[in-house]
Amino acid sequence: MKIRYFQDTDTLHIEFKPAAVAETRDLDENTLLDLDQRGQILAITMEHASQRTDAPQFSYEQVTA
Repeated sequence: MKIRYFQDTDTLHIEFKPAAVAETRDLDENTLLDLDQRGQILAITMEHASQRTDAPQFSYEQVTA
């Protein structure tokens, strides 16, 4: 999984797995979903990310069972 924040465009891109994108859907006017051939979500792109999330203050926590 890769999470990228592009400060110059205020765009957050979350890639769940690298694969060929078969379709991109608009979830809303500022959110795109990239799907593979089976309809599985590969990535989410969010515009105006700093207004919608705490993207610049991102932290990561791995939880194990």
